[in-house]
Amino acid sequence: MQPKGQQQQQRQRSRRRKILALLAYLLLTLVTTSIVFIVSPVLRQSQAADFPVQHLSRAKEHLKDLAQQGKALFEAGRLVEAQKVLQSVSQQYQALGDKLYQAMSLSNLALVYQQRGMFAEATQAINDSLQLLGTQGSKQHLQILAQTLEIQGSLQLEQGQAEVALRTWQQTEATYTKMSDRTGITRSRINQAQALQVLGFYRRALTLLTEVGQNLQSQPDSLTKAVELRSLGDALQLTGDLEQSRQVLQKSLESAQRLQSPQEISASLLSLGNTARIQQDNQNAIAFYQQAIAKTPSPLTKVQAQINLLSVLLTTQEWSTAQPLLAQIPTELDSLPVSQVAVYAKIHFAQSLMKQKNRECVGQCRAPRNGEAPTTDTRDSTPEKIAQILATAVKQAKALGDGRAESYAIGTLGRLYEQEKQWSYAQELTQQALVLAQAVNAPDITYNWHWQLGRLRKQQGDIPGAIAAYDAAVDELRSLRSDLVAVNRDVQFSFKESVEPVYRESVALLLQSQGEKLSEETLDKARQRIEALQLAQLDNFFREACLNVTKVVLDEVVDQDNPTAAIIYPIILLDQLQVIVKVPKQPLAHYSVNKSQTEVEDILGQLRQYLTEPDRMEEVQSLSGQVYSWLIQPIESELQRSNVNTLVFVLDGALRSVPMAALYDGQQYLIEKYAVALNLGLQLQKPKPLAQEKLQVLAGGLVQPPVKFQRFPPLPEIKSEFNLIAKAGVSTTKLLDKDFTSKALFGKINSIPFNVVHLATHGQFSSRSEDTFVLATDGPINVTDFDLLLRRRDETRPEAVELLVLSACQTAAGDNRATLGLAGVAVRAGARSTLASLWNVGDRSTAILIGEFYRELVSAKVTKAEALRRAQVTLLQKYPNYSRPAYWAAYVLVGNWL
Repeated sequence: MQPKGQQQQQRQRSRRRKILALLAYLLLTLVTTSIVFIVSPVLRQSQAADFPVQHLSRAKEHLKDLAQQGKALFEAGRLVEAQKVLQSVSQQYQALGDKLYQAMSLSNLALVYQQRGMFAEATQAINDSLQLLGTQGSKQHLQILAQTLEIQGSLQLEQGQAEVALRTWQQTEATYTKMSDRTGITRSRINQAQALQVLGFYRRALTLLTEVGQNLQSQPDSLTKAVELRSLGDALQLTGDLEQSRQVLQKSLESAQRLQSPQEISASLLSLGNTARIQQDNQNAIAFYQQAIAKTPSPLTKVQAQINLLSVLLTTQEWSTAQPLLAQIPTELDSLPVSQVAVYAKIHFAQSLMKQKNRECVGQCRAPRNGEAPTTDTRDSTPEKIAQILATAVKQAKALGDGRAESYAIGTLGRLYEQEKQWSYAQELTQQALVLAQAVNAPDITYNWHWQLGRLRKQQGDIPGAIAAYDAAVDELRSLRSDLVAVNRDVQFSFKESVEPVYRESVALLLQSQGEKLSEETLDKARQRIEALQLAQLDNFFREACLNVTKVVLDEVVDQDNPTAAIIYPIILLDQLQVIVKVPKQPLAHYSVNKSQTEVEDILGQLRQYLTEPDRMEEVQSLSGQVYSWLIQPIESELQRSNVNTLVFVLDGALRSVPMAALYDGQQYLIEKYAVALNLGLQLQKPKPLAQEKLQVLAGGLVQPPVKFQRFPPLPEIKSEFNLIAKAGVSTTKLLDKDFTSKALFGKINSIPFNVVHLATHGQFSSRSEDTFVLATDGPINVTDFDLLLRRRDETRPEAVELLVLSACQTAAGDNRATLGLAGVAVRAGARSTLASLWNVGDRSTAILIGEFYRELVSAKVTKAEALRRAQVTLLQKYPNYSRPAYWAAYVLVGNWL
């Protein structure tokens, strides 16, 4: 006999399942009877063409009113109605023989078609409009021509023709320039920056946006200026230049405040909150959202700020502040008129409620913090309530003819059923969402539904089907690459939550699909998938696609060029550590370690911390011994049989923060037995032994950091370091202290021959590109500027940069993904190899190690990895004061180890 409370819970669960099942049936019926092929808008609502004011006949006055009605319907997201109205307007202007107004109506109709995913009709309408406009030169003609070209550019970009869109928007800018229309010029340049970013020209996009900002600042205050500054700030947010975004949005806010415009003030506060949220500055994000809520006259802006605020509060577990919002938001949502933005607001709110539910804050919130009262009012957080919100979103999206929003609402509902373990309903809804997303050509959400379908199939035991769904999700992500940094503008997005798990879960499925005996094909597929994840991480780091240089496969290097090297690929999965190994001229080997991701990351975190603490040697050797037993011990006998002397690690996740050289077998460190190098993936820039070349070094150093960077200590041993490099017989050009500026470095790089760049100055590696830099006398050189410093050298100098040395850098404290910064520097520099330190090391021991490294390279003619190994072993064995791993293990070689 079950307890009464347990019986009641079972009845509640049964009732909940029945309600959800009924909702699922109704929605599935609704979806399958009518599918509309629709795509989300690209241009802002203000970009629908406006009607010039002039004297009109009574018939034309009526048509003007009707056309404005169509424009209003478009801006409200009522696309089907807008299409019918604008089609009628266009036909009536044609009957009247008014080509100018017919062209304008066709332009607006094209924008409606575009949003509905009717690309052929949109293209035809634009072409018809341009043909009607001809080559007249009146101001009215130029105005409509510019707006038509603006819409044409958005259509071209939507169809993947970024280069064509760029040229169209350049023509748009020229047309607006003829009219001296500053607002149109600004908008055209922001659009051009969007196209440049899609094409991968990040710096050109940023330069253009910076020019736009400067031009706007010189203009007197106006509502137009405030709006365009906000638009610029939002664009900078998408490119990842978050600090610049914050500054521009602050100027937008100040302009709106001087104009005393509550609507623009609140809109700027909302954007500032969004930027702060991306920067993980949660407290400022909360403050901005709260101010936006208090000041806005717009119900829509208010509910958007409330939903974003709720999401941050749930993330920071501020339950008592979040609870009133849970009660207020449904009422606010119900009061909104039907529109696309209102539909997405409902979806966002439902997603927040689902996250809250996942945190088990439904009916039994976590223990209260800092004296907070516990909260148990969950009437708005039940699965039934969430399903009803999403059902309304689906119904409204369908009424609007917005297939993209409809797909997202249905797929999110499928996710809710997945949480409730109602697999069949969840799968049906997910498949319907997938069909809609594919119909409107939306790969940025299509991948999500493939991923969801893979999870659902796995739960139901369909492993081949699950693998196929995950493969499709990864293919969609790969196709997005350069666009991934700007996808999902209409939905909540986080790379760590929305992209990374796709790859990891896919690899876990692959490696667990065939038991212990995995085929070579499966192992290779798993490796390639992890490399795809690492590429995606770097793309996300830079906010653009990277690594497009010609490469060779690592397996070929160890099989042909360097048969004494082995490659080790550890992969951290949720419940296991999987390791794939490539030994020269042998098939791939594989083994697994029964350690969960949490346990692995805890041990690695402790080891990374203890490595720099002088009284923790016993703990260091114990922890590094555990890691050694995971990665090396299972294959050590095979390494010895194959005469391997170099280990190349393609590390994953938290493993990147720990130097492999410090792994300990109980008697020796790994570096005492093997040379060690890191690589970012399965491929390598065409390898070339540095020992075969005469070393020519461009060395830059900074003893005293700039005034604004006094948190970094002086480096008095830099001169000694440079002297030891010269003593090793290396030809060196020096830039020291006041001579070491970014301008001087750029000049030298492009004017003298060298194959090594050596920077002995403080720097920082971070998981954010804007916080990854090296210091020069005139300030920080950001990782993105390495493009200018080294890659452009290819245009003027024949010598490749074989090695970049950063001898005094460190990873950002408390940033467990900071080694992305090191990988980013290695990629952005364009050098074949990068030697850098994971943490700040005493500059005297650094000088000794660096001197030994160059001496071995020159005198012994060994590989870079072996030269580093010998230098590290010298400190370990010959300098008692520097024998701890803290002094020698920090240095890692990334890239070509030959």
